[in-house]
Amino acid sequence: MDQSRIQNKWPVAREGVPFVLASSSLCLLLFLAGLESLGAFFAVITLFTAFFFRDPERHFPEFPGAVITPADGKILGITSLTESESPLQGPCAKVSIFMSIFDVHVNRIPLPGTIKQVEYKSGNFFSANLDKSSHLNERNLLWLEAEGVGDILVVQIAGLIARRICCWVSEGDRVYKGQRFGLIRFGSRVDLFLPEGFSPAVAPGDKVKAGKTILGFYHEKQEKETK
Repeated sequence: MDQSRIQNKWPVAREGVPFVLASSSLCLLLFLAGLESLGAFFAVITLFTAFFFRDPERHFPEFPGAVITPADGKILGITSLTESESPLQGPCAKVSIFMSIFDVHVNRIPLPGTIKQVEYKSGNFFSANLDKSSHLNERNLLWLEAEGVGDILVVQIAGLIARRICCWVSEGDRVYKGQRFGLIRFGSRVDLFLPEGFSPAVAPGDKVKAGKTILGFYHEKQEKETK
């Protein structure tokens, strides 16, 4: 695990640095060449690129059984899946989050545990707010054995403009709640699959922030385990 990525001290994610440097350098050259209009255009591009790749520190309230949002954006839906529909071993809840180009695109771990498997799948680049993007688009599957909950699945999904999914954790890594684990470039989606016992605290249409917003709780499961 690359600890420098997990505990980033820069204002932007590392993947964004080459883009910011390239556009800012071109901006400077254009101004020096007397091409002020083009220079101003690339100054705007530089500011937007830095804004897109921003990576703020996040802190979440410490509540027992809380599941933290893995991505910034808007809740597209919270769906109950039967055992035959579920990618987990048993019925589960699927929470889908759409990330626009204006959202922070650094993804975070929703629950502490151990990474069991990381699986990349190539695919299409349909708009990430469409349901078919969940199974047809390029995506990265992160299987996590979450403490006190069981297996969960986090899926990073590329969108219409996105062309690269970055994942910074590997099989066997121990991870903590709120930890940075990856990034998706330019408009995308994250689907989270959670086993039975999950009680949502958000609703479709709600805006959420990765590593900060509480998606829901696992009170019932925890209570049963303590009896």
